[in-house]
Amino acid sequence: MNDRSHRRGPLASSSSGPYRHLTRDDIGRVMNSTVNTFTSKRPDPVTGEAGEQNQRGVSLYGVQVEYGLHCVLWLTAHDVERASSRDLADLQGVPPATMAKIMPKLEKAGIVDSRDGIAGGYALARPASDITVLDVVDAIEGGKRLFDCKEVRRGCVLFGGQPPAWSAKGVCGIHAVMRRAENRTRAELVRTSLADLAEGVRWPPQFEALFASWIKDRAASRNASRVAAVTKARTRPRET
Repeated sequence: MNDRSHRRGPLASSSSGPYRHLTRDDIGRVMNSTVNTFTSKRPDPVTGEAGEQNQRGVSLYGVQVEYGLHCVLWLTAHDVERASSRDLADLQGVPPATMAKIMPKLEKAGIVDSRDGIAGGYALARPASDITVLDVVDAIEGGKRLFDCKEVRRGCVLFGGQPPAWSAKGVCGIHAVMRRAENRTRAELVRTSLADLAEGVRWPPQFEALFASWIKDRAASRNASRVAAVTKARTRPRET
């Protein structure tokens, strides 16, 4: 299910345009090169070892949110029915173990659904226009709050353990500011849909065709490996 087909028009064939010279083997190398270009400076999502981007400090939302949003964006592509967790991991240069933690969270939230088998994998569970950025963020982060007020204002040592009424009257001013900031952030995330993000990406049709071909080739390779394994098992001499 995706909302791109009615906006983007017919999908251009990978046999024309700047990718027309590519063989099937070239497709994998081009995809891996493209992914590495975008991921070479990222901090490792498992070890947390610093890349150049990590020098800016810790963000409110973790790297899993970034990977999760990119995953669902890939699933809006035309002519891609399903992609496995391993496909999505390799596509973005992410450790498969990390992706294996992200996708079940998105499935539990009803953002994607999964299907077992060689031709299985993940697909959007509903139209991209019905999935908000906040849906994805909350699915991964679990409704993470911007600020957790501990009522520090009541703990002044000069109160001698008995804070006066005026010290804790009404909502803490600091908490109120943080809550307004959080509400505005969540309002922006909820008004932006996956379809809005997909519209902003504007992949060249040839690249979208390349991605679709890459996914199909990997599914075909898995199927060929399965058939070969079954054939080998059937032809193996039985021990007497």
